[in-house]
Amino acid sequence: VFDQFSITSFLGIPLIALALTLPWILYPTPQNRCMNNRLLTLQSWFIRQFTHQLFLPINQGGHKWALLLASILIFLITLNLLGILPYTFTPTTQLSMNMGLAIPLWLATILIGARYQPTHTLAHLLPIGTPALLIPILIMIETISLFIRPIALGVRLTANLTAGHLLIQLISTAAFHMFFMMPTVATLTMVLLLLLSVLELAVAIIQAYVFVLLVSLYLQIP
Repeated sequence: VFDQFSITSFLGIPLIALALTLPWILYPTPQNRCMNNRLLTLQSWFIRQFTHQLFLPINQGGHKWALLLASILIFLITLNLLGILPYTFTPTTQLSMNMGLAIPLWLATILIGARYQPTHTLAHLLPIGTPALLIPILIMIETISLFIRPIALGVRLTANLTAGHLLIQLISTAAFHMFFMMPTVATLTMVLLLLLSVLELAVAIIQAYVFVLLVSLYLQIP
């Protein structure tokens, strides 16, 4: 069951390198002229709407992250959606890759907050009006929660995609084996598999958006 999450190789070359490169080839490249391609127009509209909604509550200084976060969103959405296709490998089911994305982004928000707003960064560890006896405990709790953030980012993305892929494989295997013995039950199982596939499409998009949204929230509260 878990073989689908193992990194396979072809001629000694890990296929995860191809899976990470392919998404950037699928999208058209904007040119320095009027857009005469509908796909390019739709792509530009999506990026503009995303950046507007995501950076609306963030001050002007945080808008420099727009290009990076929009690129990560498109990258994650493409990897998640391509992973639903048969005989494909989903890199975002690998915890090592997700942590490799989460830790640098989280660390960047911490360093930027410590550089430009050191007082606010340290004050976030201790809420206003805290009793003197609870100060050491709250500082420890807030510090632990601060270091748990990148783990939560990576594990959330990995767990949701892994669970969806496992359910799809288990239900499809059950439907295949019951097709000749119990055709009616197998048909109902196939309908359930179709609904689950639609749900997995939504999860693939939502989890990519949640990943980028949490990073933007960390920008507001370093």
